[in-house]
Amino acid sequence: MAAGPFVRWLRGHCRLCLPVIGRQAGSSGWAPSCRFFSESATLPKVEGADVTGFEEVVIPKRKTWDKVAVLQALASTVNRDTTAAPYTFQDDPYLIPTSSVESRSFLLAKKSGENAAKFIINLHPKYFQKDKAEPHIPCLMPEYFEPQIEDISEAALKERIKLKRVKASVDMFDQLLQAGTTVSLETTNSLLDLLCYYGDQEPSADYHFQQSEKSEEVEEATEEKTEKSKKAGHQLGVTWRANNNAERIFVLMPEKNAHSYCTMIRGMVKHRAPPTQALNLYAELLNNRLHADVHTFNSLIEATAMTNEKFDEKWNNILELLKQMVAQKVKPNLQTFNTILKCLRRFYAFGKLPALQTLREMKAIGTEPSLATYHYIIQLFYQHEGPSKGSSLLIYDIMNELSGKKFSPRDPDDDMFFQSAIRVCSSLKDLELAYQVHGLLNTGDNRKFIGRDHRRNYYYSKFFNLLCLMEQIDITLKWYKDLIPSVFFPHSQTLIDLLQALDVANRLEVIPQIWKDSKEYGHTFRSDLKEEILMLMARDHHPPELQVVFADCAADIKATYESPDTRQTAPDWPAKPLNCIALLFLRAGRTQEAWKMLGLFRKHNKIPRNELLSEFLDSAKASHSPAQAIEVVRLARAFSLPVCEGLTQRVLVDFALSPEQKKALGHLTALASDCDSDISEGK
Repeated sequence: MAAGPFVRWLRGHCRLCLPVIGRQAGSSGWAPSCRFFSESATLPKVEGADVTGFEEVVIPKRKTWDKVAVLQALASTVNRDTTAAPYTFQDDPYLIPTSSVESRSFLLAKKSGENAAKFIINLHPKYFQKDKAEPHIPCLMPEYFEPQIEDISEAALKERIKLKRVKASVDMFDQLLQAGTTVSLETTNSLLDLLCYYGDQEPSADYHFQQSEKSEEVEEATEEKTEKSKKAGHQLGVTWRANNNAERIFVLMPEKNAHSYCTMIRGMVKHRAPPTQALNLYAELLNNRLHADVHTFNSLIEATAMTNEKFDEKWNNILELLKQMVAQKVKPNLQTFNTILKCLRRFYAFGKLPALQTLREMKAIGTEPSLATYHYIIQLFYQHEGPSKGSSLLIYDIMNELSGKKFSPRDPDDDMFFQSAIRVCSSLKDLELAYQVHGLLNTGDNRKFIGRDHRRNYYYSKFFNLLCLMEQIDITLKWYKDLIPSVFFPHSQTLIDLLQALDVANRLEVIPQIWKDSKEYGHTFRSDLKEEILMLMARDHHPPELQVVFADCAADIKATYESPDTRQTAPDWPAKPLNCIALLFLRAGRTQEAWKMLGLFRKHNKIPRNELLSEFLDSAKASHSPAQAIEVVRLARAFSLPVCEGLTQRVLVDFALSPEQKKALGHLTALASDCDSDISEGK
């Protein structure tokens, strides 16, 4: 009962406390944007005292949040786990790849499964009607590809165009013409859009991801050439055929507007029709007093660059197109400038000055360059591994301009910038510049522009190879733990570069761990990597504890030669691993295994090194075994080595030989003398 009077009392007293500025002039109402608050957490001591803690409330503008804003906020709180495999591979622990070849197979299998699921959903859409995703994800829902309108009408034609049925749409259009039905200009233009976009062929079902698995050798050799081959191709090899349905329907149109001409021009350029054909159609558009849009001008610029003319003539024609854009009041967009820069790459040295002029003009009209813009400039100025002095400074200006910026996708080639930039850093051998590029990559969401799997591997391989070459070894090892395998799987050459860095820094004790990692990453069959590891371990003498570890590592490598991988190209033992493994066994005190290795030289017809034979004699002397010493001399005699005389003298001096052993040694000396005399007579 007391609640009602209390509320009325509170309402009246609070109204008395409102300031004068809260009232609207000439109005009896009260401003809703004013509120009362106390400057301190306690109530005023004197009742009725003036309270000065008032301020005007400013209501902020309403912000429209994206449907996935909550997911993005949650994702921003999670950092990359440097001890785990990339997130895309975290499906089944048994299936997590351990090498670049396995990762490629994993991605192919995963995409194949997605395509198979999409095929089943679209084949039986009635069984997949429930939409449980929030927010709605259209690509996960079935698509209806079967036309529902059976009669011959313009509505049926529109339906088939919407379903992207190229042949069915053309057949329906022809049936409408035969029936004497006039098709509207809008519908005919929609049909032209379909034909020109897909090159008068049925669109693919998007199941073209399958490709054969490549070995590491092929992958390393073709990794840098992949982008060039992609740019040479287009729309799955579709080319513009003469007198195709698009050209036939365009000729049959009773009236044509600018949209009709623009669609045809863009289709011809996209599917590599002769460039003069598109340019002639543009001249016809001008004769009909029509104007092209900005996308058509972009295609015309690309067609102009493909003509068989000199570079200066092509550039003058491109400038003429830009002047016509001004005359037709068509403002160039980002794609216009990027298309110009993309074409100037084929102009070689002639294109450098026009490229800088294009970039300045781009900024003058307020068009913000994208990452693809700088990618084209880098490709133009750094086409060779050894750039000129003038060109070498441009990359620094570009990175200073881009430093700290966050980018959003604006061009299909935006994901090629970081590969181009790190390639230049590698050719210039500039580690600080590479750090600057890597810092830009990790700014905001720029990491999304690293590209697909092979581009990511290319970038990080170049970056890490530069670290091995220029950085201190402790920092390099930190990067090694941070990047591998959580970001990319190293090629064998990457591990060889790391081994060479360890050699320069005299940190050879890390080599056994590198060998362990190389086995995990599937490089046990790489002979060049194994030989590099063995050579570094056997080149010098080391403390006894380290020699034992090296011998264990050598025994592990020896097992890979005795039971070679199916990808092993040479089934027999190379000479260098035989020498190194035998040396490592001797230095670690594993003499029995070392003498077994000595027998492999004769079995595989490999010549032992003089250093190895000398150390075998030292081992025989330490064990007081004249028989082993004579066996060393016998092996040297078998290969007619020049060091045989010295070994024989050492055996006679350092060992107490029995008469039988002296006789055997003399017999070996006589055989060697006979061989030498035969050789001299033959000469």
